Amino acid sequence: MSIWFGEPSLEWANSRGEHALIRALGIEMTEITDGSLKGRMPVDHRTRQPAGVLHGGASVALAETLASWGASFTVDPAQYYCVGMEINANHVRPVSEGWVYAEASPITRGRTTQVWDIRITDEAGRLVCVSRCTMAVLATPSQY
Repeated sequence: MSIWFGEPSLEWANSRGEHALIRALGIEMTEITDGSLKGRMPVDHRTRQPAGVLHGGASVALAETLASWGASFTVDPAQYYCVGMEINANHVRPVSEGWVYAEASPITRGRTTQVWDIRITDEAGRLVCVSRCTMAVLATPSQY
């Protein structure tokens, strides 16, 4: 059973980040399953720290991007929108090149908050970062 409201479009969502941090870091959403949203990000000059490995902040940006879009895809956009309230991350393995892949799945989807689990892996499938993001579900303002 799918958790999504309607039929979310990866193409539309990816295009919305064209002039934002998402695009600057090379983040893209790649797949929607019945219960998760997947994406990827390159490990290159945009996302590495000066020591030459993936910057923890880039991992957090990837995690929050997937949690934000995931939460947004589960609500009726005519009535609600979702914003990040809190995020944490544990960085468990360095990556110096290639791609990292993330999968975001909801832990809970309440009326006013959602909590998402995001796991980031390297190209070999090894865990790089585990993150948890709490999202606020807010009423969409009336259009005048």
